[in-house]
Amino acid sequence: MTGEQAPPEVAFVLGGGGVLGAHEVGMLQALLTAGIFPDLVVGTSVGAINGAVIASDPTPTAVARLVDLWVGIGDRDVFGGSLITRIGTIARTGTHLHSNASLRELLLRHLPVPRIEDLTVPFQCVAASVERASAHWFTRGPVVEAVLASAAVPGLLPPVEIGGEHFLDGGLVNSIPVDRAVALGARTIYVLQVGRIEQPLEPPSRPWEVGLVAFEIARRHRFVEQMRALPDDVTVHVLPTGDPPRNDLSQLRYRDFSRVAERIAQAYEASGAYLAELDQTG
Repeated sequence: MTGEQAPPEVAFVLGGGGVLGAHEVGMLQALLTAGIFPDLVVGTSVGAINGAVIASDPTPTAVARLVDLWVGIGDRDVFGGSLITRIGTIARTGTHLHSNASLRELLLRHLPVPRIEDLTVPFQCVAASVERASAHWFTRGPVVEAVLASAAVPGLLPPVEIGGEHFLDGGLVNSIPVDRAVALGARTIYVLQVGRIEQPLEPPSRPWEVGLVAFEIARRHRFVEQMRALPDDVTVHVLPTGDPPRNDLSQLRYRDFSRVAERIAQAYEASGAYLAELDQTG
């Protein structure tokens, strides 16, 4: 016996996408209901939030905690505040519209262990290092700080300083990190995505859509390239959200939590049907 941990067989990869991350809660519920449990959880941004909670306890109990967390994000005004308050925050800080204090409090309440290495299932999340202009994978250390770093949306939340280094949202460097799960040895991968890759993308027609469309091109391109580069012995399942296709960017409104329950239910139904068909066809 060498004491080394066996490579993971099944990985859950949770992508970024702000409020649309509610879809991932329904997907997690569908996976656990189908008796599919992870040996590894990898997350980016909101996927790091959902992923850390499920890695702490991969059971329906954790799904219930996630539902409570998502309700809390809306109720506690993590992205709240009047226009004057938000203008005041960015005028004072020069970098962001919202504090991450409320999100930190929610994570501390819903994550039962303080460190990544104490989680029940191996977990990693990615953030973008400002100083090194590169991806940084958190594999050890305080779990709440790592998740806050991965979810530090530029302009909305402050950069997170850890060990003298500053970090921004992991979606800047790897929005759906399938390649990380492959590199860690996973051979069956379930991708929990927020629905953007299912939505048609059209040229921007308004000034504020230009940056959003540009970012979508970059994130989708990287995901497509990762899927093309998959080894022959790796199987990837991209779970559906159940959200009807649309050709606008209204789903990117980061402060609208009115459809959280609907998105969870849609993804649970759609992903449950996908997994049932998968089971029938082998």
